[in-house]
Amino acid sequence: MGAGPAGGAGRAAVIGHPIAHSKSPLLHAAAYAGLGLDWSYTAEDVAPEGLAAFVRSLRADDRWRGLSVTMPHKAAVAALTDANTALVETLGVLNTVTFSGGPGRRVLTGHNTDVAGIAGALAHAGASTPRNCVLLGGGGTAAAAVAGLAGLGADRVRVYVRQPERAAGLAATGAALGLAVEVLPWDGAPAGVRGADVVVSTLPPRAADSLAAALPADGRYAEGPAGVLLDVAYDPWPSVLSAAWARAGGVVVHGLEMLLYQAIEQVRLFSPDAGPLPRAVINRMCEAIGVPLR
Repeated sequence: MGAGPAGGAGRAAVIGHPIAHSKSPLLHAAAYAGLGLDWSYTAEDVAPEGLAAFVRSLRADDRWRGLSVTMPHKAAVAALTDANTALVETLGVLNTVTFSGGPGRRVLTGHNTDVAGIAGALAHAGASTPRNCVLLGGGGTAAAAVAGLAGLGADRVRVYVRQPERAAGLAATGAALGLAVEVLPWDGAPAGVRGADVVVSTLPPRAADSLAAALPADGRYAEGPAGVLLDVAYDPWPSVLSAAWARAGGVVVHGLEMLLYQAIEQVRLFSPDAGPLPRAVINRMCEAIGVPLR
């Protein structure tokens, strides 16, 4: 197998807490094997109290090529990098860190590929021009969802959260991206999801289960054609909400679709010398997690 772009075996990892459920190691291992890179990619359970020390430790090892970041660290790591892309500065969260510079002068740069992941998954499902958009949850992935919907041409989105005051920043994020964001209390979510043509749930597993009762038991929505639901939580699958959405005649986008599209962007960032990913490599990534081939 080949060496990394800076020579020698490369390292990459996903960090979060908890992290045992992550399928990112499967995706990345398939990609690097397909590219002929002698790289390792591990899952590292990093508790919040140990995050700063962990990030500092990365600077001492010039084998590091990239870091994937998941909950609850997406905002915290954005404050520990040396630089961030303009998109990360706007969103306040990242999910990707790249490394440059030599030993002793490593530079960590933050990126957000969740945006591409959400937009790619929705577009692949046919929701390429979303209009009546609903977002469930107000955390770091929700900020990426706002940007993803804006990139697809949406001009407004309603966000349903249990603590609206904690998600107030999403309105400013939307304004910076040309998208009107209305943050609403959770009790309006049942009616909101029924009339939406695109719903993105960024909630943890099972947190949206209660909304399943708001959907018809079978057939299509009374208001018109059923919409598209992207549920980013992929374990366990199907979620209660996604199963109810499918029974109601809606289109369900598996959370692994988003994971795939954001990982494709991460691999490109981690291995820029490899160029665009060949179709065969993307297909290997699909096979690794059981997603239909592109």
